[in-house]
Amino acid sequence: MLKNINKLFPFWAILLSAIAFYFPTIFTSLKSIISYLLMAIMFFMGLTLSLDDFKRVVKKPTIIIITVALQFLLMPLFALVISKVMGFSEEIMIGMILVGAVSGGTASNVMTYLAKGDVALSVSMTLVSTLLSIIMTPLLISLYLSSQVEIDSKGILIDLVKIILVPIVLGGVGNALLKNKLDSLGDALTTASMFSIVLIIAIVVSLNQGNIKNVGLLVFVGVVLHNGLGLIAGYTISRLLGFDEKVARTVAIEVGMQNSGLAASLGAKYFSALSALPGAIFSIWHNVSGSILAGFWAKNPPKS
Repeated sequence: MLKNINKLFPFWAILLSAIAFYFPTIFTSLKSIISYLLMAIMFFMGLTLSLDDFKRVVKKPTIIIITVALQFLLMPLFALVISKVMGFSEEIMIGMILVGAVSGGTASNVMTYLAKGDVALSVSMTLVSTLLSIIMTPLLISLYLSSQVEIDSKGILIDLVKIILVPIVLGGVGNALLKNKLDSLGDALTTASMFSIVLIIAIVVSLNQGNIKNVGLLVFVGVVLHNGLGLIAGYTISRLLGFDEKVARTVAIEVGMQNSGLAASLGAKYFSALSALPGAIFSIWHNVSGSILAGFWAKNPPKS
């Protein structure tokens, strides 16, 4: 039952977004819990990690390094170019760059499985990019935005340690101590993570009801382009570098799918509600596009 609920992630995201848009007062007061929801997501991620996930990083360092490099180099650059070309306001551009500056999203692991990619490799890629984002995200935000707005890099760094590192470590300890008892909770942990992300989206939508009426469609187009360029670049570059189809699919999904819930949280806390909007829309769209792409690839298994 939980698996079927989890497969409907885009539906739940759209449903809660619609409720938040038409009845914003239900969610606006929940703005202060966004960080705690993200901490819960990272904790659930930590609970699914084992020592083998860390060992794989050592066994396949080249493709993991390439993928993480593509993610942190291309995604913020794509965000900047799209923002300039589409004439986004400063607040929206900040939100776009925040999406580009964060790590890969945990949903990429599910999409990789559906697309018949390398799931174990995807988990390792997400793990590495998530841990590196503690340093890379504030660095990239400062690099791209410090000339336009004042950046509290220290505050962002401290927040990321609290939101990412501490919960993942605690989750990893929990995995080590309760391994046998956690094996049967995989779907439940996914459901809990999904609920947390959907609630973050709803909160951001409620805070942006007026903005969505004015610029929602334009931001949506920018988000679609951003996600699409990430997917295309990840696949194309990995194939050009000689990696096989299975790995290329994994890289494409990992580069194109971002931890946009974190981007929305940082936007809302350090900039403005409007700066959180691209992250919220990206959270919905990359699950829709990922599902479509995974469905297509599932019908066309990679040749061995």
